[in-house]
Amino acid sequence: MAPRMLLARHGQTAWSLSGKHTGRTDVPLLDEGRQGAKLLGERLHRPPYDGVPDVEVRTSPLVRARETCELAGFGERAQPWDTLMEWHYGAYEGLTPEEIRADRPGWLIWRDGVPEGETLAEVTARADEAVAWARSADRDVLVFAHGHILRSIGARWLGLPIDFAARIRLNPTSLSVLGWAYGEPAVESWNDLGHLAG
Repeated sequence: MAPRMLLARHGQTAWSLSGKHTGRTDVPLLDEGRQGAKLLGERLHRPPYDGVPDVEVRTSPLVRARETCELAGFGERAQPWDTLMEWHYGAYEGLTPEEIRADRPGWLIWRDGVPEGETLAEVTARADEAVAWARSADRDVLVFAHGHILRSIGARWLGLPIDFAARIRLNPTSLSVLGWAYGEPAVESWNDLGHLAG
């Protein structure tokens, strides 16, 4: 079996709710985010996932991802991994896209990057490292991380430039699955929020 990569974005935070770029600032989950993480965990422990017993689990060390992982029931199995940390937004940390565009009209992070933070090439390299790790053995992997790094991983899984990530939205507490079709890297599901419905 070719390995799949399951991507879980952390639950809602005050900054993600307001649209602020939350890179390395350690913002905790809101109650809504904690509840979503529990629902995500329940889903991963029901068919067809059944607790993904043989999956290897890694999490961003930032509290919002770690707590999502723990509340979903994977904390004891997870290994923290700095590669899964969110984009270092530098001077744009804590700003919304609208605030940034007030000074830089037409700005797009996936094309223009950020000052005093990680470059597009550096984020691409981290995404490539995560993809290479996921494909390195005959087992599925599950990662708990952040919107922009997970979107970057999705683009690089498909062999596309990082700017493709601009076209694949990812909501808090979503579940996505990267896999294979006809021997080629493929998206099995993306930004699935079914566990939050109801």
